[in-house]
Amino acid sequence: MPDLQLEKRHLAAGKGPVIGIDEAGRGPWAGPVTAAAFWLNPDCFGQLPSDLNDSKKLSPVKRAAIYTALTMGEHAFSVVSIAASKIDQIGILSATFLAMQRAAKSLQDNLIRRQHAAIGLCLVDGNLDPGLDMPVKMVIKGDALSYSIAAASIIAKETRDRLMCDLARDYANYGWDKNMGYGTKGHLEALRLHGVSQHHRRSFAPIKNFLQR
Repeated sequence: MPDLQLEKRHLAAGKGPVIGIDEAGRGPWAGPVTAAAFWLNPDCFGQLPSDLNDSKKLSPVKRAAIYTALTMGEHAFSVVSIAASKIDQIGILSATFLAMQRAAKSLQDNLIRRQHAAIGLCLVDGNLDPGLDMPVKMVIKGDALSYSIAAASIIAKETRDRLMCDLARDYANYGWDKNMGYGTKGHLEALRLHGVSQHHRRSFAPIKNFLQR
């Protein structure tokens, strides 16, 4: 289970707010990649949901409930999605980093407007530095270690899932409200029957193969 050790260690040094950053949707064949940056208000550490955890370890119902609790609290966050067309232009890794950069910058602007200091540390899930213009600590499997990263993972996942459900209303053939754009058997069959949509990632090998046929 994640905890607040990384956050409290940094705050004890008096170096400014600490935020968590995570992404959702690097692997799917369709839809955006989404990144979230989340600041947990230290004044509310004692009021965090007891089941706050890595989004992948939560049921959809539980994740949605925690999302509501986090977004209605005294915290702050920013979430950014990069569309499939941009992913095809710059690549999925660069698109993921771009989403993280924009989310972190937006959150910092928000915190400064709220009279807080500039961000003192970004806890980023994984081992790849996204190139933020602020201090960064990479945390492997960070969504299972840090509450801030876990909160960001929930915001990113829930936001992206809702976007995919919205897209599914206009592109019902692909089942995006269930597969979230991932390469399931049903998604593959839909591609065979209906072809490639504007929201598919044409630079991804499975989609590229369909286009080359």
